[in-house]
Amino acid sequence: MNFHRILYIVFFITCISFGQDKVISEIHIQGNNKTKIASILKLTTIKQGNALDSLQIEKDIKRLKRLPSIAHAYYQVNTKEEGYEVVYGIEENFTIIPSVNVYTTNNDEFAFRLGLYEFNLMGRNITLGAIYQNDIYSSYGANLRAPFLFGKNLGIALNYSNLTTQEPVFLENGTADYKYNNTSYEILGLYQFNLQNRIELGINYFNEEYTYKTGATADGVPLDFDVNKLLYKLIHEYDNLDYDYQYVSGFKSVFNMQYVISTEDILPDFIIGWNDFLYYKRIGKKGNWASRLRLGLATNDDSPFAPFAVDNNLNIRGVGNTIDRGTGVIVLNTEYRHTIYEKDWFVLQSNVFVDGGSWRNPGGDFGDFGESQNFRIYPGVGLRFMHKRIFNAIFRIDYGHGITENATNGFVFGIGQYF
Repeated sequence: MNFHRILYIVFFITCISFGQDKVISEIHIQGNNKTKIASILKLTTIKQGNALDSLQIEKDIKRLKRLPSIAHAYYQVNTKEEGYEVVYGIEENFTIIPSVNVYTTNNDEFAFRLGLYEFNLMGRNITLGAIYQNDIYSSYGANLRAPFLFGKNLGIALNYSNLTTQEPVFLENGTADYKYNNTSYEILGLYQFNLQNRIELGINYFNEEYTYKTGATADGVPLDFDVNKLLYKLIHEYDNLDYDYQYVSGFKSVFNMQYVISTEDILPDFIIGWNDFLYYKRIGKKGNWASRLRLGLATNDDSPFAPFAVDNNLNIRGVGNTIDRGTGVIVLNTEYRHTIYEKDWFVLQSNVFVDGGSWRNPGGDFGDFGESQNFRIYPGVGLRFMHKRIFNAIFRIDYGHGITENATNGFVFGIGQYF
């Protein structure tokens, strides 16, 4: 009896062993030089001892390719006696990056912004940087962003800026130019729910100062004032983009809501919100179609200091620097990008685009979006000079030419894709 019992036990254990899936016995990271292995493993979902799941691995690779520190990522699975060996291969970006933005129009406007950013501080995917801007007046700012400071999902961002520009204020009897200064301090909490969804929630304390320079004046519109404000901010991002070096495919949505409290009646409290919908599609082997639709509304105060601007560097290439304002916005940017030349790390890409939009006048109604004087349509062409292994190393030149009434034309230079 004992012999038969032993045979039964051996047979039972053998059946269980053959019925079990092999598990992950080893996880290796290769190709990383600067990025810490612990920082990469923190963001992955597979674990040693778990069953092999190819869907989890694909999600890990997709997430890693979105990091500023990583140009490309791939994986290998090797079968071992004790289980599966999973290898994540990393091609790192160079992440200490200067930024340059230059914009001009045919009425001799000229402005530029220079910056220097480290996108992988201490090998932990922390961003630290500073900017200097000259747009008639000098401005500067600094940013720290650590999205994974407190784990895989929780981080923090700190921002400071001292921005000074010459801003047009649009009155019924003409346009006035004001010297505008905004000094702000911001703290944001960052939380990522999953691969697609994340939020930012925080507060911004800032001071706005307007000083009249030249142009029209109007009763009830002060020549000089200084006001402190408090801004509460909520951002939700849905990101389902997939990257293959310079090519992008998929859909992304970014919702931004702000509530601003003012200490002066001339600049009342208001709510502003907008959503950017972005869609990218690969066209053949060398083409990429990209589109961005922005829909935005703000409290509809009849104020010359409306929050949505028509601007070269924000929404319409070639239009000029802050040529109009509104309390609502509809803007569509669509472009076709085509790789003309690619060899090793270098890519030359052409670009054909149409930027178009309309604004609601301060105190106006939704019919303003259909008024011809509020329309701006600017087709144009551009070039992109890219380095595939330096994060965001895309030098862009765009020329936009307006085809609607009172149109201008001009060049917009910058680092990174326009959107």
